[in-house]
Amino acid sequence: MRSVFSLLFLCLSFLATPAMALFGNNAATPSFATDNNRFVPVDEAFPFNHFQQGNRVFLDWQVKQDYYLYQERISVSAENVSLGDLTMRNGEPYHDEFFGDVHIYTEPLFVEVPLEQYQTGARLIVQYQGCAKAGFCYPPETRVIDVEPFATSTSEAVNNTVNAEPAAQTATQTQSSAPQSQESSLAGKLADNWWTPLLFLALGVGLAFTPCVLPMYPILTSIVLGSGKLSHRRALSLSFIYVQGMALTYTLLGLVVASAGMQFQAAMQHPYVLIGLSVMFVALALSMFGVYTLQLPASVQTWLSGLSNKQQGGSNAGVFAMGAISGLVCSPCTTAPLSGALLYVAQSGDLLTGAVALYALALGMGIPLMLAAVFGNKLLPKAGGWMDRVKILFGFVLLAAPIFLLERILPEAWAITLWSALGIVAFGWLYHVKNSLTFGGWKQSMVGIIAVLGLVTSVQPLYSTWINPPAQEHQTSIEFIKVTTVAELEQQLSAAKQAGKPVMLDYYADWCVACKEFEKYTFHTPNVEAKLQDFVLLQADVTKNQLQDIELLQRLNVLGLPTIEFWDASGKHVVNARITGFMDAPSFIDHLNSHQL
Repeated sequence: MRSVFSLLFLCLSFLATPAMALFGNNAATPSFATDNNRFVPVDEAFPFNHFQQGNRVFLDWQVKQDYYLYQERISVSAENVSLGDLTMRNGEPYHDEFFGDVHIYTEPLFVEVPLEQYQTGARLIVQYQGCAKAGFCYPPETRVIDVEPFATSTSEAVNNTVNAEPAAQTATQTQSSAPQSQESSLAGKLADNWWTPLLFLALGVGLAFTPCVLPMYPILTSIVLGSGKLSHRRALSLSFIYVQGMALTYTLLGLVVASAGMQFQAAMQHPYVLIGLSVMFVALALSMFGVYTLQLPASVQTWLSGLSNKQQGGSNAGVFAMGAISGLVCSPCTTAPLSGALLYVAQSGDLLTGAVALYALALGMGIPLMLAAVFGNKLLPKAGGWMDRVKILFGFVLLAAPIFLLERILPEAWAITLWSALGIVAFGWLYHVKNSLTFGGWKQSMVGIIAVLGLVTSVQPLYSTWINPPAQEHQTSIEFIKVTTVAELEQQLSAAKQAGKPVMLDYYADWCVACKEFEKYTFHTPNVEAKLQDFVLLQADVTKNQLQDIELLQRLNVLGLPTIEFWDASGKHVVNARITGFMDAPSFIDHLNSHQL
C-alpha cells in the first residue's frame, strides 16, 4: 500500500514542473501603456515564448483574458533557412470594427514551424498583432529568433550550393484539403469549447469496450464480487472507488506523459514491472483459492492474508489502490481521444483543462465497469455454500490479469498456451462442481454444458498452435525497414524523397497491444498490402526505451503508442494524417484515401 501512494506522489512531483516551463523567453520589448493605465503592456497581454527542438521551432502565445490575437496578422518569415507549412489551429470567427470579419485567438496559441535547408546566420522573424476587447489595439509586434544549427538530410545538402544567396521566405498558414486528424480536432475543441469534457466522457464510455480497458473487468469483478453476495449499494460504492483510483492514475499519468514525454509510461511496461505486478495478482488469486503454501514464512503468510482479506472484505483503501494499479499498467495503448487531450496539454501547457478532459475520459471508461460490477452482483446466488465456489470462480477470473500483462512480453504461442491452460483448469473445475448439484436438474445440465463447451474452446487454440498449425495462406509482400536512430530516419526520408515515394513510419513497442494488432490484422491483409506497395515502410521499435528510442519519439513529438506518421512523395510531412489508436483494414484504407496518400 505504501508503495502505491509513493508512486502517486511521484506523479505529482512530475507535475510540479510542466513542460511549458521549457519555453525560453525573448527579450522583452519596451512597455506600452495608455495614459490612464487601463491596458497592460503588450508583453503582458500576449506573453510570447519559443523553443527549438531539432528542425522545428515552437511558438507560444499566452493570451490574457479580455484580449485577443488576430490570426491574419500572424506571420513567420525566415532568413538563411527554409520553412515548411505552419501547424496552427483555426481562430474563432469575429467581426472587428477595425478589420471587419477576421479570426481571433482568445486562448493560448501554439504554433509549430518546420525548418529546412539551414545556413549560417539563420533566423526567424515573427510578426503578430492583437487588441483588447474594450476597444484598444496594439501596434504590430516583431520578434527575431536565432535558429540553432540542426541536422540537414542528404537531399537538402545537395540543394544547398556554395553560391546560394540568403533567402527570405514568408510562410502563412495554408488550409489543407486533407481532413484534420481526430486528435488535433479534439485538442482544438478543448481550447475552444467549455463543454468538450462532456464529449470526452462519452468517448470514454466507447473506449470501455476496447482491448485497452478489457483487462480491468476481471480485476474489478474479482475485487468487488469475489467476496460473495454484496448489496447493490456496497457493490456500487466499491466499484466507484475502484474507478476513482483508475481515473486518478490515468489523469496523473497522462499529464506526466504530456509534460515529460512517454518515457515514464514506457518504463511502467518494463518486463520487471509487468512480472512483479503479475506475481501480485497471482498471490491475490491464490488467496481466493485458500492455497498459500505452508512452507512460506509466517510473516509472508500474514502479509498475504492481510492484503487478501482487505480486498475480500471490501476495504475502500485497498480497492482504490487496486484501481490505481490497474489504470497504471492495464491501459498502455494510445487512442485518438487520449492523444487529443495529451496534445492539448503539450501544446498549451493548460494542465487544469487537460486534467479535466483526461479525468472525464477515464470516468467514462469506468461507467461500464461499474455497471458490470453492480449488475453482475445481482446474478450471484443467495448466501450459502455457493459463496466459496463463487470466490474460487473469481479467483480464476483474477488470474486473467497476469496473462493480459505478460502477453506483451511473451511470444504469441506462449500467450495462447497460458490462456488455454487457464481455460482448461477453470472449466475443468466447473465440470467437477456440477457433480455437487441436484442430479438431473436444469442447473446441473446448464453448468455441465458450459463446462464442456469451455473445455473444447480452450483446447482448440493449443491444438492449432502446437499440434496442427494452419498453413501459411498469405505470403507477406511488404517489409518494414527498421530505423533505430534519428540519423537513420533522416537518411531513409531523404532517400524516399529522391525516389519520389511516400513514407509510412510505424512507432512500435512489444508492450503495445494495439501495435501488435496493426501487424496482425491490418498491415498484412491483401488489400492493405496492395495499397502499401508504393510506400517506403519504416518501423521504429522503441520497446527498450533507450536514449536513441527517446530521441526518435521526440523527433515527431510522439506522446503515446501506437502512432503512425506519413510523408508524401515530395518529402512533406503530412501532419494531419497521423494515426493514434488501432484501425482495422477498411478504416486504414479509407484513411489513406482521404489524405491522398
